[in-house]
Amino acid sequence: MSICRIRTHARSERASPSWFWRSLWLGAVFLVLPVGFPKESMDRDTRIDLIRGLLREIAVSKVAMPRGKKGLRLDAQGKLDQEKAEAEVRTNGMAVKPGMPVEITRISFKSDEVIFELNGGGKSGKKWYQHIEIGMGTTTSPIGAQQPVTLAYGSSITLALGKSARNLTVSQVKKLLVGVLDFERHSPTVLYSPAVPPKFKEAIKNHQIVVGMDRDAVLSSKGSPDRRVREVREGAEQEDWIYGTPPHVLFVTFDGDQVVGVKQY
Repeated sequence: MSICRIRTHARSERASPSWFWRSLWLGAVFLVLPVGFPKESMDRDTRIDLIRGLLREIAVSKVAMPRGKKGLRLDAQGKLDQEKAEAEVRTNGMAVKPGMPVEITRISFKSDEVIFELNGGGKSGKKWYQHIEIGMGTTTSPIGAQQPVTLAYGSSITLALGKSARNLTVSQVKKLLVGVLDFERHSPTVLYSPAVPPKFKEAIKNHQIVVGMDRDAVLSSKGSPDRRVREVREGAEQEDWIYGTPPHVLFVTFDGDQVVGVKQY
């Protein structure tokens, strides 16, 4: 009985180095060939080019865009999922009407998707800590002072590219988005309804900017600015659109979507 035990123990000692090397070999294979793990299909240079070419770009919405984190979704051919889009508008409300201007304020990437945030995105202004309440028993109260929730006035577009995401150009992306966004500037007569004040229409015809205009009116009058600068002034975030170069520079200051100041140097 003791002899058999000794022989069995000896065989296990001889086998253990073999299993060690097999395990090491299998580990090396998984490091070299990461089969089954997601991999980003869009390279770094392509992502940088898209950000440079599309971030802060202005377009006109062709369709109703919903609030909420989902927004609109397009497939690899640029086709809109109309049924889901209508359901999102019914559930979360409409953030952008057809014919309204939108600005691409953020671009993010997933393995096979590009997400364009428009006008600050579709999420509400409620902070995470405003959902928390404390108390004893059945009586609770918020941890912070009650603050009004700022409704989102933006939305988002998810472009589900799949395997076609690699080496996309800015012009190709614009063609895919053409069903929902119009990147071509229209004449003021196309963009504006009779409700627009006559003084704004006259200013647009003369390529001027006056206080009270919205972003779309400014774009129709002067086109896209050379630079944009955002600053917090007196507790509110404002944005300057800067046209020209020194010594002849035009500063147009926005508070939200409305012009509050125009300075010509």
